[in-house]
Amino acid sequence: MNRLADWLAAGAHRHPERPALCLPHATLSHAELAAVARHAADRLQAALTGTGETPPIVAVAGTASELVIAALACSRLGLGLLPLDPQTADARWAALRAQGGIHLRRLPPPLPETAIAPPHAAASGDALATACGTAAPAIALVIATSGSEGTPKAVMLTPDNLDAAARASNARLPLGAGDLWLACLPLHHIGGISILYRCLRAGATLQLHVGFDAATVAAALTHQAVTHLSLVPAMLARLLDLDVRPPASLRHALIGGAALSRPLFERARAAGWPLCPSWGMSECAAQAATLVAPGDDWHEGAVGPLLDGLACRVDETGRLCLRGPQVMAGYLNPDLAPGHGLAADGWLRTADLGGIDARGHLRVHGRADDVFVSGGVNVHPLEVESCLAACPGVADVAVTALPDPVWGDALVALVVGNALPESVRDWGRRHLPPAQRPRRVLGVPRLPRNAMGKIERAALRALARDCREAS
Repeated sequence: MNRLADWLAAGAHRHPERPALCLPHATLSHAELAAVARHAADRLQAALTGTGETPPIVAVAGTASELVIAALACSRLGLGLLPLDPQTADARWAALRAQGGIHLRRLPPPLPETAIAPPHAAASGDALATACGTAAPAIALVIATSGSEGTPKAVMLTPDNLDAAARASNARLPLGAGDLWLACLPLHHIGGISILYRCLRAGATLQLHVGFDAATVAAALTHQAVTHLSLVPAMLARLLDLDVRPPASLRHALIGGAALSRPLFERARAAGWPLCPSWGMSECAAQAATLVAPGDDWHEGAVGPLLDGLACRVDETGRLCLRGPQVMAGYLNPDLAPGHGLAADGWLRTADLGGIDARGHLRVHGRADDVFVSGGVNVHPLEVESCLAACPGVADVAVTALPDPVWGDALVALVVGNALPESVRDWGRRHLPPAQRPRRVLGVPRLPRNAMGKIERAALRALARDCREAS
């Protein structure tokens, strides 16, 4: 079985009363969630009736709970789902529609969040033991990505891709019935919606938060037996700022989406967090490598071994390349043809630079398109940021570059915190080689990050151009 509807139906049959989905206002058992999914599928089918030929992929902009129900409804009907961020859906829709052609249609959510309570007439586990019986969709999930400069692309993932990814993740971070995964990442990102696949495949419980709120997450960790938690580094830092300590039940805190710095790692380790640094992307259905229980010798970019089934190599440009069953079918295109963005032999050339050590462990150096040339030397901002993050008084830092007649790319550090610019420059002089030292240091109240905590590099350059150096 490799479909959400199949996994949910199996859970409703084997343990109908066990919690499947915990929401702020309701908890649904596997049987109740299956009833909701069936009701939502009926509503989605009715919405598609009379609109012409049913498209294989439906785009839905909705809240976290709406996207969960949309994914289950699409699975029952044999459709693919493109989950959209409601805040950016209108602006990005034209480009995505052009990529999907006639195979993609945007609809309102099939089930309003206020109507999530299951129909009473369909609460029997026996009645829900069988899914709808349609053939598995060729494309089960499409995830929109921003690209390096905000140009949207969309990743096509098959049921087999998602099954392989969930199976490998559940093996690396053992997940089973009775476990509880707290999800506070956006579900229109692969890091968020992949948790739904892992939990339903394992028969575990998904506790769904509407966005990230540090106090709400802290309360859940206090009152719920959370076993798994996914965070980006910025979220982890916010919890540490509130002096949140992990409960004894928490076995794995999966950290991804952006680079984890050594200072933040040390803070979290000292507070007892069971960190699991990871590396992944939409193109491989989330996780590609994860390091469980890193030791004191951990260093920035170390993400451990690949998940089972994946192979990795480093190409002539230093980019990491992946191949395996969870690597995407290709980027969305009007013909839904597989292979777009992949080599003929199935290898995916990622945008990340890195290396593989003798143990098969990966170290990620950063994105290839973020490299600057300063004084004739290639400099990746992640290397500089990792160093400057350890400077006293630096709460957050990002590095960009502006054109310079001498250096080519003159590095600019944008710093959040109470560190003085001269202190940051002095730290750089003591700890960095000349080409990696920032020529300017700007104090800013916050850095431009997206919902997954990643630095928005184009916005960072604009901010550097507009800011004056703090005194």
